[in-house]
Amino acid sequence: MDALGWDSCDVIIVTGDAYVDHPSFGMAVIGRVLEAQGFRVGIIAQPDWRSAEDFMMLGRPNLYFGVAAGNMDSMINRYTADRKIRSDDAYTPGNVGGKRPDRSVIVYSQRCREAYSGVPIVIGGIEASLRRIAHFDYWSEKVRRSILFDARADFLLYGNAERAIVDLTHRLAAGEAVDQITDIRGTGFILSELPQGFQRIDESNLPEERDDKVRIVGEAADTVVELPTCEQVEADKTLYAHASRILHRETNPHNARAMIQRHGDRLLWLNPPPMPLTTDELDWVFERPFQRLPHPEYGDAKIAAFEMIRHSINIMRGCFGGCTFCSITEHEGRIIQSRSEESILREVEEVRDKSPAFTGVVSDLGGPTANMWRLGCKDADTEKQCRRPSCVYPGICSNLNTDQLPLVSLYRKARQVSGVKKVLIASGLRYDLAVESPEYVRELVTEHVGGYLKIAPEHTESGPLSKMMKPGIGSYDKFKALFDQYSREAGKEQYLIPYFIAGHPGTTDEDMMNLARWLKANGFRADQVQTFYPSPMATATAMYYSGQNPLRRVGRDSEQVTVVNKGRQRRLHKAFLRYHDPENWPMLREALRKMGRNDLIGNGKVHLVPRTQFARPGARGRQILRTQHTGLPKNPKR
Repeated sequence: MDALGWDSCDVIIVTGDAYVDHPSFGMAVIGRVLEAQGFRVGIIAQPDWRSAEDFMMLGRPNLYFGVAAGNMDSMINRYTADRKIRSDDAYTPGNVGGKRPDRSVIVYSQRCREAYSGVPIVIGGIEASLRRIAHFDYWSEKVRRSILFDARADFLLYGNAERAIVDLTHRLAAGEAVDQITDIRGTGFILSELPQGFQRIDESNLPEERDDKVRIVGEAADTVVELPTCEQVEADKTLYAHASRILHRETNPHNARAMIQRHGDRLLWLNPPPMPLTTDELDWVFERPFQRLPHPEYGDAKIAAFEMIRHSINIMRGCFGGCTFCSITEHEGRIIQSRSEESILREVEEVRDKSPAFTGVVSDLGGPTANMWRLGCKDADTEKQCRRPSCVYPGICSNLNTDQLPLVSLYRKARQVSGVKKVLIASGLRYDLAVESPEYVRELVTEHVGGYLKIAPEHTESGPLSKMMKPGIGSYDKFKALFDQYSREAGKEQYLIPYFIAGHPGTTDEDMMNLARWLKANGFRADQVQTFYPSPMATATAMYYSGQNPLRRVGRDSEQVTVVNKGRQRRLHKAFLRYHDPENWPMLREALRKMGRNDLIGNGKVHLVPRTQFARPGARGRQILRTQHTGLPKNPKR
């Protein structure tokens, strides 16, 4: 501030992440966007939250404090799926854990208020975005009210907020009071009563009809949907599932309506989601003068999250997959926002020229999903009317453009940039889309795989897959056939690494057993296992909490969902994924006997676990593990 001649900041951003000036870090994006609008922006990264002292280091902001937990929800950042505290933090120098508090947005907001009372507090980022309504909180096993109330904040931004934050900041700078700004998309705030002139659509009760199709009353602009109250969803799990269904129905910004949810004697108001940024707008955001480095005060300390993405390029936002366990759609929307080819190639050159560590390898050209760049609805009018949660489930919509040849062209141009030796694709790949363009798979496999490609079929059985909104394992088989074919033609030995989830709603013990049999038959041994993690506001979390399926009409007699929420059963499902680990054999033998599947216990190739428990460490046990076929190179580290 002294070097710039500033006597104060207009906006001070408080974040739970270390400060990395890179377009993959939210606080850097917002800071650079506001800077380009002429505002003086300060960032307080990972403050000591035990007192207000760190929150005063840049003085009193002229306009507001912007508070975010960081790139991750603070609870997911700090705890495993088994609610065990993590010892590390990829967003902290030296990978040190414990540098941010639980529920960071709430704690940081409290300290900002203590530091300078009367300064407006604007909350945003993934933690605020996914806790914008009353939501089930996995860590406390209860429904919590909207984070706006607990943080006692003045304003909430959800989703991609560049346009909203610019509008809000200019209006505050022009002298408008924060409580008078009520018309910005992608925002939430608290009211004492419903404004006049709105047609209220009461969705606070379960639908009486056999269907619950959306019925528009008047124009969407002057209607507001009333969700069940915070108290109702806290007391009634069926109403919670119903509220989740309504919320996810109102995610298309072209037809979504404002929503309200009563919390006691006050109203939470949520404006419709933000409109997608145009290609020119997205290019402008990513072309701010990022240093692409961590702040110098960290010295030589490594920041793992930065090391992973320092040479990657984000080419798009959003995802139309709608996977129920994922929060991308709720946060970024299902309409794909794509950067221009020219902007992406300019960033490749910038990485080459700015990063002293660049060796010629671009680690990723991707985003939430690697191969959705420039894909979308073929017809603008159809897109404006659609309320489907997914464009690819239960099958690929006939109105969806699935042509990935423009992406092939981008890949080829990127690897032809002077100084670039290889361009890898590391983002998640939608393989059911990939097989629609075999030439894309050929280009990917021939030029952009570094020996292993990670994809996520998540399961093999129709029960859990239907609750995930994921394609059947047949789509994986088609992709694998193309992957193997093009690898052979390129003369390369390459492998698919599939990810699977244990304990997802809708999964039975038999489903996990069948998945384990598939893994063994296909030569896979999972080193690490991901267990379903109920993140705030996800559809699968509503299933986990309520035991009902909000993908369909919710009522007292609606479809019940199998829920894996007991410790022993969760451990069993994880054990099935690691069927090869001797430590899991006793539990698996017991489970298989109870399931009447003694035929899977033995020492043959068709058996899942052996009859005898070899001691560890023991020569015979090690020999079995060493010689078991995996389909991968015999590298102990893998």
